[in-house]
Amino acid sequence: QPFKVLATETINQKALDADIYNAIPTEKVDGTCCYVTTYKGQPYLWARLDRKPNKQAEKRFKRFLYSLEDCKEFVWNVEEDFKSVPDCWIPAKEIQFSNGNPLPDENGHMPGWVPVEKNSKQYCWHSSVINYDAEIALVLKHRADPGLLEISPVPLSDLLEQTLELIGTNINANPYGLGSKKQPVHLLVPHGAFEIKNPPALKQNDILSWFEGCSEGKVEGIVWHCNNGCLIKLHRHHLGLRWPIAETYLNSQPVVISFNRTKYDCDFEPKSLFYHFSKLDGQRFDGLKDIQFD
Repeated sequence: QPFKVLATETINQKALDADIYNAIPTEKVDGTCCYVTTYKGQPYLWARLDRKPNKQAEKRFKRFLYSLEDCKEFVWNVEEDFKSVPDCWIPAKEIQFSNGNPLPDENGHMPGWVPVEKNSKQYCWHSSVINYDAEIALVLKHRADPGLLEISPVPLSDLLEQTLELIGTNINANPYGLGSKKQPVHLLVPHGAFEIKNPPALKQNDILSWFEGCSEGKVEGIVWHCNNGCLIKLHRHHLGLRWPIAETYLNSQPVVISFNRTKYDCDFEPKSLFYHFSKLDGQRFDGLKDIQFD
């Protein structure tokens, strides 16, 4: 995009309307967004796929943006201005419709999803964290013990209609240092999974000091989950801060593998993540970077 987004000292009216002062602040995890919903009669993982304008429409839209006019006045021809997407593509829930057609957002994109098929080459890293035979996904979350992470298989049916973040070796330059080129490791993190226990006050200087001065602030950003379902996001870049950083908060926490293989009537492929993690059941590591398979 031809511009930079920077935070001001004023709280956005949208955030105030959503009662951000009573929202739950959570860690923004750096990965790629996914969604779990039904496909072919069973719970499926879906990958993010934005429907984008074709070259001619994008040029027209950029000219309009550079003219500094209100982008809400820009008129799209939905049927002709956008690149084609697979027939199985579905628009994201927040997309607005007009005459039965999905409308693009303020960036000229239509956020949406495509199902991740078993052994998909295009979405191989997504595919590595799900097993449709056992109907499970590899999930990273907090354990009940304070300050302890857990990696475990979770039934896909428990994740229905949730969005998650796929993180790992081949996603966004791997800021959490998971796995290696020889043995890639990827995991799903449910959105909102990591609540911030000691959040900063909603003032720019306090948030800036929190990002720079404490271990809990060594995160990509904050996402406030408001009571009305609204999500308010602040990235380190919005405050002119660097990301990725050398030591992240996620990497400072020990992690335990919990994988009761007897629960699943399924033979995991020997090269799969499910097979490797099942062999580590009960093992504890100092951090995500330290996880290694034999």
